[in-house]
Amino acid sequence: MELKGQKVLVVGSGKSGIGAARLLGKAGALPILFDSNDRLNKEELSEKTGAVPEIEIILGEVPDERKKEITLVVISPGVPVDSPMLEEYRQRGIPIWGEIELAYAFSRGRVVAITGTNGKTTTTTLVGQIMNAYYQSVYVVGNIGNPYTDVALETKPETVVVAEISSFQLETIHTFKPAVSAILNITPDHLNRHHTMECYVETKEAIAENQTKEDTCVLNYEDAYTRDFGSRCPAKAVFFSSKRKLENGIYLDGEEIILSENGKEQHLMNIHEMNLVGMCNVENVMAAIAISRAMEVPIDIILNTVRQFKAVEHRIEFVATKNGVDYYNDSKGTNPDAAIQGIRAMSKPTILIGGGYDKQSEYDEWIEAFDGKVKAFVLIGQTREKIAECARKHGVTNIILADTFEEAFDICVKQAAPGDAVLLSPACASWGMFPNYEVRGKMFKEFVEKIGV
Repeated sequence: MELKGQKVLVVGSGKSGIGAARLLGKAGALPILFDSNDRLNKEELSEKTGAVPEIEIILGEVPDERKKEITLVVISPGVPVDSPMLEEYRQRGIPIWGEIELAYAFSRGRVVAITGTNGKTTTTTLVGQIMNAYYQSVYVVGNIGNPYTDVALETKPETVVVAEISSFQLETIHTFKPAVSAILNITPDHLNRHHTMECYVETKEAIAENQTKEDTCVLNYEDAYTRDFGSRCPAKAVFFSSKRKLENGIYLDGEEIILSENGKEQHLMNIHEMNLVGMCNVENVMAAIAISRAMEVPIDIILNTVRQFKAVEHRIEFVATKNGVDYYNDSKGTNPDAAIQGIRAMSKPTILIGGGYDKQSEYDEWIEAFDGKVKAFVLIGQTREKIAECARKHGVTNIILADTFEEAFDICVKQAAPGDAVLLSPACASWGMFPNYEVRGKMFKEFVEKIGV
């Protein structure tokens, strides 16, 4: 699609929207950065865009005369695709792209695209480090916090782009075609946005929709959705498994990670050679190995990078030991399945902080995964009563409701004894109390550092 001189509406003024507007301006289009919040400051937004003169900023509502001029709409991930505003453009036949599709249109080189309900950030970061150890031109982008649009024009034919892709971003792809894709797992999440599990699964599977058998899709054999997709996947499916031997793929045998090809087995590494904790991270590592092999990285470079890799911030991240108590920040555990991995990674009596924004999740499986480890359950946010009721139903008794995050943390410090662990793993989004999970996690770490000061 030729965009030079075209009026393009960019909806949403966050990182993604600003990155999209900047890219469009540099590419010769005439972007209109729009946000329905008319209380935002235009001058501040202009500074964030780098004061690119081609970018027009509109707040509140798009005037009718401007609507008639628009030939493309680019939306940020937080904008629902079924919003009435977008329906108006859709009925006029105006294409609606997301930031990923826009960046891909201007990008060169090969793309590795990683999605899944949980484990995306850890796997993407690890794969990015592996690619950097072998290739000269590598960018790690997407839902991880670095807009793809910021680097698209810098890519070269030899570039490798490693992208963490959320379901929100997959709703608006059209031609996006990774050389290697991965769906790590699919468990209920964001149903307030996708409405049904079927829709959520289809959206995740879209990561491979433009691939061919010359491309690769890495899938989790122990996830029923991704295992089923393997037989329908348009790309070559490569499986990893934490529970059974595979004739072809990567699997865990006791504590050993094994590569199997046509029945021939190769020992790769022992899981205790990793700096990561929890079965979820063993799966992330196996996925990263499979992805990197599909990208033709030598196995010794892959394994050396895995051995040196440290946990991603906010994902079962060890913070410190204070007064004999270990503190772990798992603020990125924003849904029950992610929080299950967090509590499973604990080997000590645990005081657990949970609760937050309500994404219409169910919490039974999370509570069942406590397995007697949770010494005290401290709940905050919009979901605290709902989670408390579920926990009581499953026999959890030491439940404490807190009004603020600071109060919850203070309760944890008082409840913990030497030899215990305190774990922030909320099973809920941070919205309503924090702008994002990063701010929540950083506050937790700040509180930890102040203990005893």
